[in-house]
Amino acid sequence: MAKRILLIDDDEDILEILNVVFQENGYEAVLSNTSEAAEHIRIIQPDMVLLDVRIVGYAKSGPEICKEIKSKLETRQLPVMLVSGETDLAVLAKECGANSFIAKPFDIFDLLSHVKEYLS
Repeated sequence: MAKRILLIDDDEDILEILNVVFQENGYEAVLSNTSEAAEHIRIIQPDMVLLDVRIVGYAKSGPEICKEIKSKLETRQLPVMLVSGETDLAVLAKECGANSFIAKPFDIFDLLSHVKEYLS
């Protein structure tokens, strides 16, 4: 069964690119351009979450969603990666408890390498 990755990013182009890349590499991608998908993690049951830091138009940011995931007993072991162009990405990732982070613009092969590290 393919590993499921929940992608939350307000940039539709990035979601589409990542959807293709992950599917071509044997993963199932669940795409969301809103932070609301985070409310349904128990239903979606992802093996990993990739979060943008800023999700325009929505109350919760990526780090806030990450903190929620990491604070709940049933999801605290779920790997979370922040994917953003923020300059303080390392600090944001550490503060929210993210397992990893990668800066935009990113190299697809580097991103896949990070993902494989957590899903293998």
